[in-house]
Amino acid sequence: MAIDSILAQIDAEIATLKQARSLLASAGLITTNVTEHKTRKRRVLSPEARKRIADAQRKRWAAQKAKAK
Repeated sequence: MAIDSILAQIDAEIATLKQARSLLASAGLITTNVTEHKTRKRRVLSPEARKRIADAQRKRWAAQKAKAK
């Protein structure tokens, strides 16, 4: 009998949720169209900036290697 009451409560909750969804949909708050994701612009680094970053990374790698020895 406990299972029957649980199922009845679940059915009542489902009915409540369906009613709430229909109210929201009729108010125009829910859109069914999937919007496209906006693509981000890629940042462009100058060759000089790319070289500075690469040199700094090499310096960090050298420091880690020296520390390990």
